Amino acid sequence: MICLSHRAALVAGSALTLISLCSTVGAADGAPTNTATPIKHLVVVFQENVSFDHYFATYPKAANVDGEPAFKAADNTPTDINTLAHEGLIDSNPNKTNTANGADAAAPFRLDRTQAAAQSQNHGYTAEQAAYNNFAMDLFPANTGKGTKGAAGAFGTKGQVMGYYDGNTVTALWNYAQHYALNDNSFSTNFGPSTPGALNLISGQTNGAILPPGYTLEKDGTYSKGRIVPDGNGGWTAISDFDPTGDACSAGQTALMYGKNIGDMLNEHNITWGFFEGGFDLTQTNADGTTGCKRATTSTVTQVNSPDYIPHHEPFQYYASTANPTHARPSSVTAIGTTDIANHQYDMTDFYAALKNGTMPTVSFLKAPAYQDGHAGYSDPLDEQEFVTQVVNTVQNSPEWKDTAIIVLYDDSDGWYDHAHAVVNPSRLGVKGYDVLNGDGCSVGTPLPGVNGQPAQGRCGYGTRQPLLVISPYSKVNFVDHTLTDQTSVMRFIEDNWMGGERLGGGSFDAISGALNNMFDWSKGDARKLILDTKTGNSAS
Repeated sequence: MICLSHRAALVAGSALTLISLCSTVGAADGAPTNTATPIKHLVVVFQENVSFDHYFATYPKAANVDGEPAFKAADNTPTDINTLAHEGLIDSNPNKTNTANGADAAAPFRLDRTQAAAQSQNHGYTAEQAAYNNFAMDLFPANTGKGTKGAAGAFGTKGQVMGYYDGNTVTALWNYAQHYALNDNSFSTNFGPSTPGALNLISGQTNGAILPPGYTLEKDGTYSKGRIVPDGNGGWTAISDFDPTGDACSAGQTALMYGKNIGDMLNEHNITWGFFEGGFDLTQTNADGTTGCKRATTSTVTQVNSPDYIPHHEPFQYYASTANPTHARPSSVTAIGTTDIANHQYDMTDFYAALKNGTMPTVSFLKAPAYQDGHAGYSDPLDEQEFVTQVVNTVQNSPEWKDTAIIVLYDDSDGWYDHAHAVVNPSRLGVKGYDVLNGDGCSVGTPLPGVNGQPAQGRCGYGTRQPLLVISPYSKVNFVDHTLTDQTSVMRFIEDNWMGGERLGGGSFDAISGALNNMFDWSKGDARKLILDTKTGNSAS
């Protein structure tokens, strides 16, 4: 491998200098793979349904109650972090004082490890805008709140939406923030739930939905109970969850997507890549005898039995160019990441197999089996912690760690309260009752174009704020980045690092996304490994 000085990549602000620093050999065909930074492998851990305040409301200060894993921050931990505690919004909060929340009005409150199994909140495109209440950020209980059945206090009311965990429960993530880099200004690209978040991760575009043959519209002119809405140009925009048409495990109303995604770009540049999701391999059988699309796991925390594979969490299945609708298996372990019958779509077990084989793809997107993906209702922060730490520990113990970056981020907020906002793209749907941030619209101005080049409605964002962490030998240590970023910032990193800054086009948010560069220090590459206990989230040593 030939490398120029890493210092050549250091620039003011957050933009990457688009020069080739390092040259190595691609695993697929022997072609040289040039990168703008020392990073040769990217692992994207894409989790479910967590707002930034839900996990980092009091960071770096934890309650440290008896019987829970302790957390103590380093003395040099940054203090200028946009948390609820820093902004004085825990004891005094508008969601407590706004009478429109009724009996569910509540201030933020701490959830402990015994409350890890929580109800999922309302995280719809419209509900989240209504909770923002024209940026007053004071109607979360009334619009996105749900209570856990049988629970006491605010945990049993819609005020549960105001609950947050600290470093005694989400211990691993707080420890990663201590030893690597955390961004406190990262948002979902659009308002809404999992499918829009997943689509934005890989394409930055939720416009261009393709309705299936024989589809029937709702009375208001939308499709799939308002999950897909008219874009104002004769096309369709996805604002909620629906399964990909043709996936062997899809059920109910489905659709596909038109346009390009980052997988297409990676293929064009002969870069190995894959999306790895728990449960994708339909030939495996779980310990309880479940197999195929019904392969499932029961969480010992939530006691919920959930299918491991959730079709609407697999974004590449919506695009004909990158789909593997039959869940065909790769032709060999060595072929994982290359273009063969599996078409870059794999099971989580395939990621570990490729890593063990020394052929981890250049870019890997990871999605946990459902019970470990962090989505309240069927998953939880403790099961999630096991997945994330297993991934990070395994990568850190591999030879590839020396030039790898792991990004941990989320698909949506689940509707959990967060006080920050950063809407940059407006929408004013012709269908009433969907865009409601301020009256009958979501912000003002001209929306970004859709896939046909015309301004497309239904893409209001940025939406809700979520955690984003970078774990790498080149990560800044105990650093909090305030750069405005979103889910497409991951695409931008891929494009800047491997493609000379080429952008996807077609109205993708990657054209305006903030860079992740400020979370790295390219001059060093010596951030130490941090092997964590998968149960406690504290150091395994």
